[in-house]
Amino acid sequence: MYLAINVLGIAVFLAAGWLLSHDRKRIPWQSVAILTALNLVIAWVLTSFTWGRAAIEGAAAGFNELVSVAWKGINFALANWVGAEGVDPMPVNFVVSALLPILLVVPVFDILTYIGFLPWLIKWIGWGLSAVTRQPKFEAFYSIEMMFLGNTEALAVSKLQVQRMSPARNVVIAMMSMSCVTASILAAYIQIVPAEFVLTAVPLNCLNALIVTSMLYPVHVPPEEDIIVTYEGVDDSEDADGAQSRAAKEPFFSFLGDSILGAGKLILIITANVITFVALAALINKILGAIWEPLSLESALGVVMYGPALLLGLDTSTAWDMSRIMGLKLVTNEFVAMGQVQPHIGDYARHYQAVLTVFLTSFANFGTLGMIIGCFKGLVDKERNDLISKNVGRMLLSGILVSLLSAGMVGLFVW
Repeated sequence: MYLAINVLGIAVFLAAGWLLSHDRKRIPWQSVAILTALNLVIAWVLTSFTWGRAAIEGAAAGFNELVSVAWKGINFALANWVGAEGVDPMPVNFVVSALLPILLVVPVFDILTYIGFLPWLIKWIGWGLSAVTRQPKFEAFYSIEMMFLGNTEALAVSKLQVQRMSPARNVVIAMMSMSCVTASILAAYIQIVPAEFVLTAVPLNCLNALIVTSMLYPVHVPPEEDIIVTYEGVDDSEDADGAQSRAAKEPFFSFLGDSILGAGKLILIITANVITFVALAALINKILGAIWEPLSLESALGVVMYGPALLLGLDTSTAWDMSRIMGLKLVTNEFVAMGQVQPHIGDYARHYQAVLTVFLTSFANFGTLGMIIGCFKGLVDKERNDLISKNVGRMLLSGILVSLLSAGMVGLFVW
């Protein structure tokens, strides 16, 4: 019976995407069907075969090495912020673990863009994924890019692309960014909750982000806009004479200096937005608690999430427990929620371990809204920022639906 409910849950979550869509007539159903089938296969492979998880672990380890190099620079300027040896970020604060590595990650990826390698990679990986999933090339590549870099880092290294994309496509990227993690934080997750389900959640979230955004905010991208932009002004389209246009390339060290300064400004903008969003949530909790002591955003969201928790194939008591943890995660962050379940998760039923861990493995919460909005404010113009700000509700909904879909898909294969 619970398996049937789990299957029904996946259908309900997809139906919610249709019901709350910005433009139901434009939903690319063929792409949604292909991506859903592909994600079910990935869920089966990653929950049933060790080599599937090993591939994800290897890719995450590579990005983790890049972050560990960033810690060296952080330790030189700010001694002991990442441990006495400059290699251990525990204990960390948010700025050190999630933001300061941007000072290395952004210039590295900007350099790869400057020399033409990253646009070439995006073009061909994007072309392959686009051919399979019927998604635009950059959105398809971004779903893979954010699998390891995280939302702020992936956005930062995609600066040139989002600046040239239409405002509507910027909204899509903002919604997708609610559903990723950072490779450097995966190591912390797997110390708290079952590693196999953490690593399974990462690719599922990224492809489910394509599904959910295609339904909630479908955008038609004509071929002339489905291009990859480079610092030379070269894309994969041609002018009327069949020649590609080129702008003069900025001198390398001038370009690198601008990249570093841009990364620094981005960190300040994101930090300010996160502080404000988290503090506002705390203020709302204070006001609600003054009205009635047990009342809070966490408890209110827990009640709202009870139905979706039931649809993950859980009994009524377990679903209530999970709904409260889901509410806690959305208001605070995944670390707070994981910390609460850590002492007991080893005793939970295997299915409950799977759906709970997968749901918690993403950045979808109120604080992330502040991070993404702040990041875009440092990257794009007012028109794009205004449209993103008008769709904050859809951004949060996107993050929740993606987490529910991923949890439901993994739950099908773990009992």
